[in-house]
Amino acid sequence: MIVIDNVILSDDIAEKQFVCDLTKCKGACCIEGDLGAPLNEDELQKLEEVYDDVKPYLMERGVEEIEKQGKYIKDFEGDYSTPTIDDRECAYAIYLEDGTLSCGIEKAYRDGKIDYRKPISCYLYPIRITKYDNYDALNYDRWDICADACTLGESLKVEVYKFLKQPLTDKYGAEWYAKLEKEIQDRKEILGK
Repeated sequence: MIVIDNVILSDDIAEKQFVCDLTKCKGACCIEGDLGAPLNEDELQKLEEVYDDVKPYLMERGVEEIEKQGKYIKDFEGDYSTPTIDDRECAYAIYLEDGTLSCGIEKAYRDGKIDYRKPISCYLYPIRITKYDNYDALNYDRWDICADACTLGESLKVEVYKFLKQPLTDKYGAEWYAKLEKEIQDRKEILGK
């Protein structure tokens, strides 16, 4: 376990290797699973604010589902997520020419239309955040659809925290990330790795 300020990280985030390999998985995380992308409560207002700018990027079916279900839904456990199309792909997902799924929200962000990149649960994947009153717990989420990402990460020797440097920095700040890097490096030196 690694503790940086009010964030507790599982050791796997420092030790396991991972680099998304979209050429292999084709963005399967946008279509697999029980629900759409998990959302924090602070993201609900962001979706409301950006929707009109994101809408032109979305598939027709995605727009239909969002307008029918809402920009986000509350699930049976009281958590929020993005709506889906026929209980499959995220309603904000878009298909690229090669059949790879991507994010319409992120496309609008990259085009400079909005300042919200995409749900943090997507941006930080394979890290999942569990919020507690006084701290966040970050865990490495293992999912069989990401087997190729693990293989690519191992071949490139890129640990999860390195792969997710920008999202972690965006979420917790550059100073926090520098502390994380130092803590991990200090541990490696102690263990002689």
